[in-house]
Amino acid sequence: MKVKFIGGAGTVTGSKTLIESNGIRILIDCGLFQGVKPLRELNWEPLTILPSTIDFVLLTHGHLDHCGWLPRLVNQGFDGKIYCTSPTKDITKLILLDSAKIQEEEAKKANEGKYSKHQIAEPLYTVEQAEKVFPLFKVIKTNEPVSLDAQIEAVFTIAGHILGASSIALTLENKTLVFSGDIGRDDDVLMYPPTKPKKADYVFLESTYGDRLHPHTDTKLELETFINNTVENGGTVIIPSFAVERAQTIMYLLWQLREQGKIPYIPYIVDTPMGINALNIFSSNIKWHKLPLEVCAEMNKMFSLVSDYQETIEMIFDEQPKVVIAASGMATGGRVLSYLEKYIVLPQTTVIFVGYQAEGTRGRKLLEGAKEIKIHGQYYPVKAKILEIRGLSAHGDQKDLLNWLSDLENKPSKVFLVHGENEPLDELRIKVYEKYGFDCKVPLMGQEFEL
Repeated sequence: MKVKFIGGAGTVTGSKTLIESNGIRILIDCGLFQGVKPLRELNWEPLTILPSTIDFVLLTHGHLDHCGWLPRLVNQGFDGKIYCTSPTKDITKLILLDSAKIQEEEAKKANEGKYSKHQIAEPLYTVEQAEKVFPLFKVIKTNEPVSLDAQIEAVFTIAGHILGASSIALTLENKTLVFSGDIGRDDDVLMYPPTKPKKADYVFLESTYGDRLHPHTDTKLELETFINNTVENGGTVIIPSFAVERAQTIMYLLWQLREQGKIPYIPYIVDTPMGINALNIFSSNIKWHKLPLEVCAEMNKMFSLVSDYQETIEMIFDEQPKVVIAASGMATGGRVLSYLEKYIVLPQTTVIFVGYQAEGTRGRKLLEGAKEIKIHGQYYPVKAKILEIRGLSAHGDQKDLLNWLSDLENKPSKVFLVHGENEPLDELRIKVYEKYGFDCKVPLMGQEFEL
């Protein structure tokens, strides 16, 4: 049995782990690379193996860095089954369609504005190509074994993080391989705690926050303070947000604050078509999160839900103070860029980041103090206040990741640390060894191991 790391190794994006056993090939996740240009360029490269030789894809969840390369995989010949939970199927459809639309729009803008380095800019994939993925989905239930082959079995368990997110235990050749996916927080506002594995011969553990602990700050108080200070100065608050789960968490906190009379009655806007559709998925998957259905309904009434781009233009040029939640969460694309073009040059604006910002993304650059930012081929001076609320991350921190390993009844042969940048990976490696004595390996991109 072999494992090959063809994504998500030494970086937090592009998750792809290939397992090969007795002629069967299984790909765990099929994510898009994001961030610095050398990583983004990998999205255009063919896989090191033929997609047509992959038998199954197992999806841990529907974020772009875990599912966003599926249209390329299918376009290049994959026609096997894609196993996932029901919410993951629905979310992945939204994510892929949104991603395809954004890429088509950006290619069109680049061609019209002539700011592409290519003679003709092309999207990585089209809406039509994204739609060809959907017939391959096969929905499974959590905690119920799924036979992929006569001697291969998979069990999906709740991972927290977002709706439908799962860890996957894969049993083959009398060994159990456990893939964490993205691990949620033990004390998340909306999601239930992750299910901890009991047995594993090999563990593949995400390491996004492997070197840090989430601060014990009052997240609601931070939101309240930032919004009130901005509104007093006549400014607008822009919250770049992942459309799935983070947007709903922020909406819930803002609803609570306004119900308590702690923030003003100004327009509160959710401007992400995908986020609006995600609200429907949220309401129809009550067992996956903590919010009662009636609270979801009341919360939604507080917000102007913008889907038509003409409405977006009207909101942008409405200069009254407002709070805007718009995708994407790392400001790599989406409607939030249209707001930033107008508002990032104004000192009374506040931009609040609420999730992990990968290396090379606009979000990371802004948090690191960039004086100007490039959007759609133009540079804009950064005059707005750039703030971060770290307590809203959907990822477990170092303590949560270590705790996720705490119920293992045996000592794994190896723990592979993936989906992290270099410092978090190395820090978590040390911590796992100190706490449990587990042998940890930090694989490099493209590296292959025999298990």
